Amino acid sequence: MGRLSQRRKVRKYVLDSEHPVRDKEDVLAVEEPLEIRLGILSYSVTMRTPGDDFDLVAGFLVSEGVVWEPGQIVSERFCGGEDADGQQTFNVVQAQLRPDVVAPEIGRAVYTSSSCGICGTDSIESVRRSGHHSPADDGVRLLPELVAGLPARLREAQALFEKTGGVHAAGLFRVGEGGTSAELVCLREDVGRHNAVDKVVGWALRAGLLPLRGTVLQVSGRASFELVQKAAMAGIPVLAAVSAPSSLAVELAEESGVTLVGFSRGTGFNVYAGHERLLA
Repeated sequence: MGRLSQRRKVRKYVLDSEHPVRDKEDVLAVEEPLEIRLGILSYSVTMRTPGDDFDLVAGFLVSEGVVWEPGQIVSERFCGGEDADGQQTFNVVQAQLRPDVVAPEIGRAVYTSSSCGICGTDSIESVRRSGHHSPADDGVRLLPELVAGLPARLREAQALFEKTGGVHAAGLFRVGEGGTSAELVCLREDVGRHNAVDKVVGWALRAGLLPLRGTVLQVSGRASFELVQKAAMAGIPVLAAVSAPSSLAVELAEESGVTLVGFSRGTGFNVYAGHERLLA
């Protein structure tokens, strides 16, 4: 598998120091392309941090509405691909779908960068209509103190961020009875926040855990439309972010029954949709 990080020489400037310029090594998060193939046909290319690539592909297919249960993906494997030194790059994954699965339109050139989600998807409306795991009727309830404490717990578990400072994270928490406790069951890191979420959703799909009822998805960064869509497609009832949501994210959260939390910083947060899941 590819490396998650790499060391690079840099020149460091510290202007208020006795020695303002010096050479040192820094650790960078790796970003490489991953091509997703359905059968022999290319379906999408995304920029990601290598690792958990089968989860990433599975989660992406859930988010696109292609699959929603583990048996619909018959197999996943790395295809041949070499770098300039003749080493396997592990940058092409081929997914074989079950024969009865309706394959998506191939050739629409879905390209996703590490900062965007479903760029190239034909219609937002089609995404809104394609969910199989609605979180709307999920009766999970949470104490505000529990929600406020999740960002710190996510940060504590971010090993790659600790080394590089350059990746996003998504952590799935299983809420205990009464909404007073939560267990971190899956954490994924990636240069793209949408990739981190896809890796969590794909992990759950391959483990046969969808829909993810009674859970909270805590993410670093902001809450975009794509992240709400991914949470809704996986049946996740609560999405919490440390930064702001977009207007379209709030609209989709209201429509799909996702509780959307923003600006969760430890001492408080805003609830933009689904406040009834928060206990008084």
